[in-house]
Amino acid sequence: MIGSLFAGISGLNVNSKALTVIGDNIANVNTTAFKSNRSSFANILSQSLAGTGASEIGRGVEFWGTTPMWSQGSVENTANPTDMAINGAGFFVLRDNANSEFYTRAGNFTFDRDGYLINPDGLFVQGYEVTAVAADGTLTLGNITDINVPGQSTTPPQASSTFTVDVNLDAGAAVLDTYSSTVIVYDSLGNGIPVTLTFEKQAVNSWDVSVSVPNGTVTDPVADVVIDVANFTFAGADGSLLNNADPQITLSNLLSGADDLVLNWDLVDAAGVTHGGLTQYASSSTTTFQTQDGYPSGVLRGVSVDEFGVVTGSFSNGQLTPLYQVLLADFPNYYGLSKMGKSLYAESRDSGQPLAGVPQSGRLGSISPSAIEMSNVDLAQEFVKMITTQRAFQANSRVITVSDEILAELINIKR
Repeated sequence: MIGSLFAGISGLNVNSKALTVIGDNIANVNTTAFKSNRSSFANILSQSLAGTGASEIGRGVEFWGTTPMWSQGSVENTANPTDMAINGAGFFVLRDNANSEFYTRAGNFTFDRDGYLINPDGLFVQGYEVTAVAADGTLTLGNITDINVPGQSTTPPQASSTFTVDVNLDAGAAVLDTYSSTVIVYDSLGNGIPVTLTFEKQAVNSWDVSVSVPNGTVTDPVADVVIDVANFTFAGADGSLLNNADPQITLSNLLSGADDLVLNWDLVDAAGVTHGGLTQYASSSTTTFQTQDGYPSGVLRGVSVDEFGVVTGSFSNGQLTPLYQVLLADFPNYYGLSKMGKSLYAESRDSGQPLAGVPQSGRLGSISPSAIEMSNVDLAQEFVKMITTQRAFQANSRVITVSDEILAELINIKR
């Protein structure tokens, strides 16, 4: 009878702990990226009355620990552009002031007053600094560092080097008729310079082009600087341009103090074949499109994050500049991570060393921008567990009650 009392007590103890685990799961149903826990039980080493087999009697149950459930939580969209959720494997990497690293799935991040991307506890989000961007968009990544985008960030100007102007010149225009089109380019200091292209018909299928800039742009005594650029010849059969070289325009001695501006007028491709930017058809002379690759300096207007974790600054000059790429870390054994509270984890000997990388590389998942991962707690399942745990607790309490009644009857035999 004494053994049954202790078996019943062990049942009460483990089921009360199991109820605590269930209560913790339910309490964290709205905790960002919370992973629910499952209770595990194990029987206590049996006592043997006469060797092994049928004579072994159990001595109750013990609490064997909890197991986190690492299933993906649902993703909820937010209005914060710096919120991030991980779709798939991986953890965000955070650093404190003591250079200790922590790992989390909770991506509710904001910028502090100094421009550092932090979590609600002020830990710094880690990322790779973008050092260069290739023409095809490929990023060159530098060192791992704190993601820092000061609110007063500026981007330097870029001098124009190439421009295109899609113009149709009227094939029926009279000799010496003119048509003008203006494109604004930028010098090395970011000053906008309106460059006016004036087309003048010289003969059938032949046009001269000159370039002018406003007075005060370059050192020149005349009101407008006029630069002869080229003579264009067109095919009479289809109105296509016959020239096979790109004209160049050079603006020297800029009064702004900027470097000389050398502009390439992109009319033909690398093989010397025209690509239809300049035509002569029997319709009104008109400009349908123009572009150039320079821009003035700009100040930061906003920040966005894409599915690859690239943090991009949006500047007032229209430039979208990749600044950082978020760092993710994976572990050989998630179940070995040390729980630090506040949705943070730390590396342990059981978890193995972190495997760092960028989103969508190796096993690492992608980023859902302007979203956070919700708790993976299943309330319906937790309520079912609560009921079964309550019944188990009641049953074990009945074992103690019945054992006590039997002991009382034994004591009463003497009476």
